[in-house]
Amino acid sequence: MDVAAREPQAKCGLEWRVTVPEGASVTVEHDAGVAARAWAWLVSCVVAIRVAVAGFARKVWKIGADDPRRAVHGLKVGLALTLVSVVYYTRPVYDGVGGNAMWAVMTVVVVFEYTVGGCMYKGFNRAVATVSAGLIALGVNWVADKSGDKLEPFILSGSLFLLAAAATFSRFIPTVKARFDYGVTIFILTFSLVAVSGYRVDQLLDLAQQRMSTIGIGIVICLAVCVLIWPVWAGQELHLLTVRNMEKLAGAVEACVEDYFAAGSAKPAAAASSKSEGYKCVLNSKASEDSQANLARWEPPHGRFAFRHPYAQYAKVGAAMRHCAYCVESLSSCARAEAQAPEHAKRLLGDVCTRLGARCARVLVEASASVAAMTDPKTVDFAVADMNTAVHELQGDLRALPPVLLALEPAAEMSLMDAMPLFTVASLLIEISARIEGVVDAVETLASLANFKQVEDGDDKKGQTTETKVHPLNVQDDDASAQENQTMKHAEQV
Repeated sequence: MDVAAREPQAKCGLEWRVTVPEGASVTVEHDAGVAARAWAWLVSCVVAIRVAVAGFARKVWKIGADDPRRAVHGLKVGLALTLVSVVYYTRPVYDGVGGNAMWAVMTVVVVFEYTVGGCMYKGFNRAVATVSAGLIALGVNWVADKSGDKLEPFILSGSLFLLAAAATFSRFIPTVKARFDYGVTIFILTFSLVAVSGYRVDQLLDLAQQRMSTIGIGIVICLAVCVLIWPVWAGQELHLLTVRNMEKLAGAVEACVEDYFAAGSAKPAAAASSKSEGYKCVLNSKASEDSQANLARWEPPHGRFAFRHPYAQYAKVGAAMRHCAYCVESLSSCARAEAQAPEHAKRLLGDVCTRLGARCARVLVEASASVAAMTDPKTVDFAVADMNTAVHELQGDLRALPPVLLALEPAAEMSLMDAMPLFTVASLLIEISARIEGVVDAVETLASLANFKQVEDGDDKKGQTTETKVHPLNVQDDDASAQENQTMKHAEQV
């Protein structure tokens, strides 16, 4: 093989033409753009990394700006670890606890929580579990030591097996799981370490005492920093979460009705507002409510939350709201469904349904205001009466609707099957109003158990409306003349 020619190419760089023995020729091009592409790739990587870092920084800043207490929590953890490090730097304290000073640092890391209730829950469980496990381990070691060298390993191993198995099984008990799950874990860990270490360490009592002392130091520092510096109370967080969910549920009910009866909207899904999605927050808050209610039980009295405040009732209020939110979800699905009732049929029930949705929302707003201010929900009764009046009006219109549909002009004639989505929405609204009364009952129970302050007479009169309050049960629904009037009214509208 020999080189036939070498020609410079102005466009693509150098080109080498090689002739092989068979007579064919092969052209080999020298790629002069490799360095340029490598440089471009390096620049693009740097830009991509810069964009990713900037995006991450914006997210971190937004998290801190939305709730500055999160940033303060990080500073509090750093302060607690700094204070507990004094155990290492102070010679008298270090000599007193020996090499077990690391247990104080570990205690701060695992015990410090965002809320005061969480910190006290873990601190109490760790303290009780450490003391009880240490004492039981000392007793088992003493019995094993008195039993002789042959039986000592069997006693220690057997006690470790039995206690670990029993403690692990106790975690399946609902009460233990909810309140002492962390303590059971610490109990198993402490008993195992002390019992196994006691088999080879002669001064077992000193070892247990040092570990308990260092753990106690860590717990005290955690509680002091968590309670004294910008405390976050789980009970208050649960209270505010309940108020927010009630307000979002009120907005969702009213927005879903407005979206469904929006004039001229051929596709309600496209015109649906984001406010109608508020019920999702209510449906997704069960785990948070249960966790905060459990942690709030460990907190001392603070502010308006007295000793033995009924935090468990907040969970029942949340359950009642979720029971209502399921119906709101169905109502939202109707507003976004492809199969819709004709617009002229919607207009027959549009006003009364919109009125009922607004009054349902008003009941929830009044209830949330009562919970937020911790006042007796007397004014809610007037809103409930207005809601019941609207329910009665809707029920009367529903009874009068079939004759109106049959009396329509031939050009607008429609079957009852075409109006079924409208009947579904009306039925859901009636069901939502009934479930909202369940929410009001739960709020009234909470007000009674928590001793909400009574509303003054002047404030109570302000909440009253000038409309006539009529309960559906007090109105005769079978009046034939009323039905005839409803039919004539709808016929005139059409």
